[in-house]
Amino acid sequence: MSKTFLFDALREATDEEMQRDSSVFVLGEDVGHYGGSYKVTKDLHVKYGDIRVLDTPIAENSFMGMAIGAAMTGLRPIVEGMNMSFLLLAFNQISNNAGMLRYTSGGNFKIPLVIRGPGGVGRQLGAEHSQRLEAYFQAIPGLKIVACSTPYNAKGLLKSAIRDDNPVILFEHVLLYNLQDDIPDKDYFIPLDKAEVVREGKDVTIVTYSRMRHHVMEAVDLLIQDGFNPEVIDLISLKPIDIQTITLSLQKTHRLLIVEECMKTGGIAAEIIAQINDDYFDLLDSPIIRLSSKDIPTPYNGNLEKATIIYPKQIVDSVRKLLS
Repeated sequence: MSKTFLFDALREATDEEMQRDSSVFVLGEDVGHYGGSYKVTKDLHVKYGDIRVLDTPIAENSFMGMAIGAAMTGLRPIVEGMNMSFLLLAFNQISNNAGMLRYTSGGNFKIPLVIRGPGGVGRQLGAEHSQRLEAYFQAIPGLKIVACSTPYNAKGLLKSAIRDDNPVILFEHVLLYNLQDDIPDKDYFIPLDKAEVVREGKDVTIVTYSRMRHHVMEAVDLLIQDGFNPEVIDLISLKPIDIQTITLSLQKTHRLLIVEECMKTGGIAAEIIAQINDDYFDLLDSPIIRLSSKDIPTPYNGNLEKATIIYPKQIVDSVRKLLS
């Protein structure tokens, strides 16, 4: 085991998979000589050359199309979005091509494509650079979507995504790149369709993902001091949602709180609530509470920005309300 930053964990995963398989390559803006905007691809161009670590023009729709075409021919591209917000410019390619081509070709083509990069609300990055695109992409058939929250699961998820024969979007959070964690020295993989039970408990189920995992755990420390015993689940997989892990927890707790950085309208929490209400409503002893970001463009002003997202105090207050 060794202490590793999250950005280095992603770099290690990329390096190991490129070394193992010559069909794996990276493309995107400033991924080569600059080393990526958050240094996930630092120095990889020295080791693998400028073709396998390919700097592209500022033309997201074009290089996403190129990556999809490369995947159809048997290569395994990793597209870095310098900021995930920019990938809205490639939405057509991701939805109509990456998501659908395996189906519309009758299975003749596989699309082993990874799309990864930073997103989420940072520190005063402005509205256009503070997007949470998970809800935008959630409705697209044929995609797998995962969100890392620790260096450990970041590395394991990226390695699994690179080896998968379907298009996978890996959401990283811009404020988690400098998070440190113990990483095993041996090869390991994390499933793309399973949630993680971060903490077992019996009073309430708290479901979260990405940066909000850390806000939840801060709140849990306070709740434990007050005698509460919450169970915490990190979704990890946003598509498909691992509803089984959530319902197994609800069989114990019968109460559900969902904490997300996504917007409230049409967000990940909304989908979970719909699935629970459709099939598992009888497990609930009280209405589900969701804590989501405000449905507004993220303000640049620091205090206003803080007011749009969820912090530990709101989580503590919601658990107390559920258990009162």
